Amino acid sequence: MIHMHRIICVFLLVSFTGATGSGIVGGRVAKAHSRPYMASLQVRGSHVCGGMLIREDFVLTAAHCKQPEAMTVVLGAHDVTKEEKSQQKIQVAKYHPHRGFTGEHDYDIMLLELKQNATLNKYVKLIGLPKKDGKTPANINCAVAGWGWTERNKNPSNVLKETTEKIQFSSECKNIWQEYFNPNNMICTKFSKKTGGVCKGDSGGPLICNSKPQGITAYTWAKDCTNPKYPHVFTKVGAFVPWIKEVMKGSRNVA
Repeated sequence: MIHMHRIICVFLLVSFTGATGSGIVGGRVAKAHSRPYMASLQVRGSHVCGGMLIREDFVLTAAHCKQPEAMTVVLGAHDVTKEEKSQQKIQVAKYHPHRGFTGEHDYDIMLLELKQNATLNKYVKLIGLPKKDGKTPANINCAVAGWGWTERNKNPSNVLKETTEKIQFSSECKNIWQEYFNPNNMICTKFSKKTGGVCKGDSGGPLICNSKPQGITAYTWAKDCTNPKYPHVFTKVGAFVPWIKEVMKGSRNVA
């Protein structure tokens, strides 16, 4: 049986003051504030998951990122260990995990409703949703970004990192992940040891294809997130656009 984990690391709830690292495994440091839609989801001041700002009062992330303790959304960050003037820290007012999520791998999507609207500026911007059920062809290059692990079994990254992964054929994902992969709700990527990719702490972050978030970082192989034999798996955002709009329409701040 394949043993895997979602790319969340519960021990990141402890403080990492003084952690070092340049979390994407491999990849490169992103230009500061070049991805102004990125959110760092934090507990007690420590990064646990990524997310993306899709409305002034809503962040999109993975359902498995929900923590037993209250979460804070940090926007406009580059170095999550510093008090940057660009940062906005907003408490989560309400958690909206998909009703189909059971703690397993399917329907791994959640909206975080913020206690107050984010202030949009050059450091904090929205990212638009893809088309409902839009097709993402295989073999196109897509970007991933996050503050997760920089190496297997190492500390998370202080600064936002990014790299490129290539969309894999759903049939290949299904062949490898078998019952864990639902092609209706998931997409997966292939990557190389050289370019690297997502790992622990990158959960909930986006897979950006043609400037749209086509995926939400979900899970990889438990033993080694850098093993190219096992595609990285993402929740397919396009499959959930109607649900996302329904949740946001029912919120206190109707767009």
